[in-house]
Amino acid sequence: MRNRHNVLRLLLVVVVAVTTFWIVRRTFSPSTLSEPSSVADSSQALVGPADIYPNSLRTPGATNPDITQSNIGETICNPMWSTKSIRPPSTYTNHLKVEQIREFGYADTSPKDYEEDHLIPLELGGDPTDPKNIWPEPIETSIPDGGARFKDKVENHLHAQVCAGNLTLEEAQKEISTDWYRVYTMWVRH
Repeated sequence: MRNRHNVLRLLLVVVVAVTTFWIVRRTFSPSTLSEPSSVADSSQALVGPADIYPNSLRTPGATNPDITQSNIGETICNPMWSTKSIRPPSTYTNHLKVEQIREFGYADTSPKDYEEDHLIPLELGGDPTDPKNIWPEPIETSIPDGGARFKDKVENHLHAQVCAGNLTLEEAQKEISTDWYRVYTMWVRH
């Protein structure tokens, strides 16, 4: 009888532990947080803190069908081509920024603290107007080199690699949309 009570107690402890673990994991999972939390490939561990990435459910990235590997010599790698030719007007991005800050539930609601940024940048064939490719990227983050100005350096680096033939357009798009900060720490920061 005593063994039966011990087994029941042990079973109760295991059930409580598993339930507690499940509740804690569910409560603090990235998909339930209101701040930017993860990127396109959430199965891969991210190098940087969550606040430097967009929420992958809201901003998975989108590509411009008019820019392909076969035409990069006439588009993004052509010195005469400019992102100005496809960049959306600031009236569009300013409105979208305010709307997204509110929709995403950011604690800081001041538009001046964000750059409305393309996850896959225009110079890497990112879609210029699809909201799935645009998000309010914090200018200042929890780490000194995690804000919008540092992602810009990664964009320039990957653009140079594509145009030099060291990366395909698709590889560069995947690199920046999966974990731009990993690219920064491995290749740009030095």
